[in-house]
Amino acid sequence: MRIGEASEASGVSARSLRHYEDEGLIVPGRFSNGFRDYCQSTIDRVVVIRSLLESGLPLRLIRAVLPGNSAVDAEFLREVQSYRDRLAARIALLSDQQAALDAYLDEARRTTG
Repeated sequence: MRIGEASEASGVSARSLRHYEDEGLIVPGRFSNGFRDYCQSTIDRVVVIRSLLESGLPLRLIRAVLPGNSAVDAEFLREVQSYRDRLAARIALLSDQQAALDAYLDEARRTTG
């Protein structure tokens, strides 16, 4: 399928598809006229990439964990764990901020209500 069809099938913009190709994450085929040709397995890979990006992993870690790559070693796992720990710390901070805002709103409602 051509890039527009691949974009629709994967839910990813054509620009993102080109970016994933530039980053070496996907390798679409080419028609004789030079247009990209995306097969279903490439679309499936794009869906995995998108999911991993939405989880917050950077492209360099995604590249290492994609099928066909064998970079999953102790160092890779330490990096993912470190990323996860930083994410957990951010979530905790945001939860604390949310609780503070909830307390403020509760107090404001009591005094104005």
